[in-house]
Amino acid sequence: MLLSQAATGGGANYWTLLLPILLLVLFWVVAIRPQRRRQRETTDMQSKLQPGQQVMTGAGLLATVHAVEDDAVVLEIAPGVYARHVRQAIVRIIDQPGQPSQPQVGEGTTPPSDRPEDPTA
Repeated sequence: MLLSQAATGGGANYWTLLLPILLLVLFWVVAIRPQRRRQRETTDMQSKLQPGQQVMTGAGLLATVHAVEDDAVVLEIAPGVYARHVRQAIVRIIDQPGQPSQPQVGEGTTPPSDRPEDPTA
């Protein structure tokens, strides 16, 4: 009698041990692994910063890299206006290959209008 009860209940013990292990593996695959990959990509991007690149900081500031130091970068946020930030503040490099630079507002241009032009005027 005891042998038959032990034989039928033995399979449930494997599942009770296997289920938490499977949940941990699933959590690692879904959450931890992609986060580490993104962190590694961000660190690689920050180490490859070069002067002249357009970047975006974590606060959403768009700027041009003026100089790269050991643990900081000097950003030109407006013509002649420089700010020093830590490398970790840079979250994205803005790539614009092959596109001609657009003139800045205030350099003899008018800002674009949101309204379509009136053909009757």
